[in-house]
Amino acid sequence: MACASLNIEASLKFRAKALGKNCLPGHLKSVVSYPVSQIFGGLSSPIRGEHRAYGPNLIVRSLNMTVAATNDRGEERVTVLVVGGGGREHALCYALERSPSCDAVFCAPGNPGIAQSGDATCIPDLDITNSDAVISFCRDWGVGLVVVGPEAPLVAGLANDLVKAGIPTFGPSSGAAALEGSKDFMKKLCDKYNIPTAKYQTFTDPAEAKQYIKDHGAPIVVKADGLAAGKGVVVATTLDEAFKAIDTMLVEDSFGSAGSRIIIEEFLVGEEASFFALVDGETALPLESAQDHKRVGDGDVGPNTGGMGAYSPAPIVTEELKQKVMERIILPTVKGMAAEGCRFVGVLYAGIIIEKKSGLPKLIEYNVRFGDPECQVLMMRLESDLAQVLLAACRGELGKISLTWSPELATVVVMASEGYPGAYKKGTIIKNLDEAEQISPAVKIFHAGTTVDRDGNFIASEGRVLGVTAKGKDIEEARAKAYDAVNVVDWPEGFYRHDIGWRALKHRHMVAH
Repeated sequence: MACASLNIEASLKFRAKALGKNCLPGHLKSVVSYPVSQIFGGLSSPIRGEHRAYGPNLIVRSLNMTVAATNDRGEERVTVLVVGGGGREHALCYALERSPSCDAVFCAPGNPGIAQSGDATCIPDLDITNSDAVISFCRDWGVGLVVVGPEAPLVAGLANDLVKAGIPTFGPSSGAAALEGSKDFMKKLCDKYNIPTAKYQTFTDPAEAKQYIKDHGAPIVVKADGLAAGKGVVVATTLDEAFKAIDTMLVEDSFGSAGSRIIIEEFLVGEEASFFALVDGETALPLESAQDHKRVGDGDVGPNTGGMGAYSPAPIVTEELKQKVMERIILPTVKGMAAEGCRFVGVLYAGIIIEKKSGLPKLIEYNVRFGDPECQVLMMRLESDLAQVLLAACRGELGKISLTWSPELATVVVMASEGYPGAYKKGTIIKNLDEAEQISPAVKIFHAGTTVDRDGNFIASEGRVLGVTAKGKDIEEARAKAYDAVNVVDWPEGFYRHDIGWRALKHRHMVAH
């Protein structure tokens, strides 16, 4: 998929900062349109400026308008729409808002934490499942780049529709998103292009699946083929656990169509890491490494989650290993997708394992979007202009890009609702978030699942709720700042892991001795 690029001589831009820390609810209610030449003297332009109001009431905003195609460094200035409303999207908005070439950042639907932080102007009523509505919004507001955060809109084809409409979009087509949308598709691609991964078999019949497990024994891994909100993977340590996972997916239909086909694969022993690369269809540009913590409990015990914390960089991902991952996994995937007529444009997030017996990386699974919570630590460390980097990916120009990263280490501690990843209570009040962020300038709290009540209190609305993130000169300092901030947050119904970064600490101590 090649992203189209708008070719406009002069663009009317709206600065998000001028909109203040507000969400803009509702649909467009009032539009006053006039030629740009009326605002800027004799300047001739076919573009029309518009004052707009959202919601049931007329809201007057002071918009900082400028007609300029480039900033003072000669870079194209752009208004960006981030699609999504979780912690990953908050982190992307944070990085884009800091980008010198970014005039404005919108986020749909966004969340109150994003809005209150001033990192983006949220559009909660924009239906991101309706491509026509998203396209209309982009045209109305001069959006020159759309960044799609979650996997579901990508699999549904939002990027296809936006690119067809001529709107540069960072995110793969629905066909390319099958790398995440179907584990069977990914495994078959690995087979065809010799990409190292765990041995596997695909099943739709529960009896056949159980017989396969009897033949191979435990531990073994059972995965739903489709998207299951991060809950479709069971690492079964016994045959009974594996049989229960099969029944949950194929018999009880707990994941719907996502679990109507399952993958059973060998259990690999080794250390896992997250590897990210930006892709423009032909070129892949590796990002810094990160390592997350999937299990819910301290010491890596309990069920898998969407991620309870992360840090970057990951000491296990050496430059030598990075080269091996690029050569053995990422580049063969990019070339293979292109050969299959399904060029990939977006971010490839490879969950890899450095196998203990061989010391070589193997692919566990692909995601076609930034990881959450890994995105939070990556965006804290990124110093490059993210808007320009993502535009380059859309235009097939990543070969011209080099990235600059902070030398500091970043850590994020996820605060979750009690009971997660099982049934959890919603609507509990969270206090002292401003005080927690004021612990240090190196602390940033990303909102993943919050709403606001009538009294203006933040309330927990999801399982994973906050990503308390901090930078430091080393893992000890970054962890200390993050946990100091966590301890200030007043949320009795929340919980978190106390050992985020333990592998990095262990590695540091080993090196020291």
